[in-house]
Amino acid sequence: MNFKQEMFRTLTSVLVSITLISSILTKTQNEKQTIVFFGDSITAGYGIATENAFPALIDQKLQSEGLNYTAVNAGLSGETSMGGLNRIDWVLRSKPAILMLELGGNDGLRGLSLEETEKNLKAIIDKVRAANADTKIILAGMQIPPNLGQDYTTQFKNLFPKVAEDKGVAFIPFLLENVGGDKNLNLSDGIHPNEEGHKIVVETVWEALKPLL
Repeated sequence: MNFKQEMFRTLTSVLVSITLISSILTKTQNEKQTIVFFGDSITAGYGIATENAFPALIDQKLQSEGLNYTAVNAGLSGETSMGGLNRIDWVLRSKPAILMLELGGNDGLRGLSLEETEKNLKAIIDKVRAANADTKIILAGMQIPPNLGQDYTTQFKNLFPKVAEDKGVAFIPFLLENVGGDKNLNLSDGIHPNEEGHKIVVETVWEALKPLL
């Protein structure tokens, strides 16, 4: 990544964070507790309208059931665990009641150090707890294609349950359960869920989220 690309990504991250905080502050004026979905392009809803991405669908579900929560999409396409660690402080200004952490997929696709990914995810969780000990955390597990070899793929998959156990957070074994690998539920890139795929992701997330409400 050259200097111009890095500057563009940094500015984009800042603008997304500012927009996110503005959205959170507006929504919390109604005194509803905030659920932040903090992740990468999967959370952001890459390739589809934001209102059809799973965080927005979760928000609709919360409102339809009359629950005193509002969901906020803090996804940023291309985000790595290191990028998330650098960005999390912006999000934590809102003091979310619940935060779902969905990062690491881009680390795996790029073949980055799994030790660094683990360290970054744990550091994000530590920052969330330091900002507000009452914030409940869900870690979303991810899997990657075996392009970088079976050993790396297996170690990547096993990284997430280890972090969840070490940090004592709620855990979704695989965010894209029943979606990943199904061409009918993904965009043409085979990585990002389409609108129908996001509807299934909602069911997976809700199963982990509901006990925390």
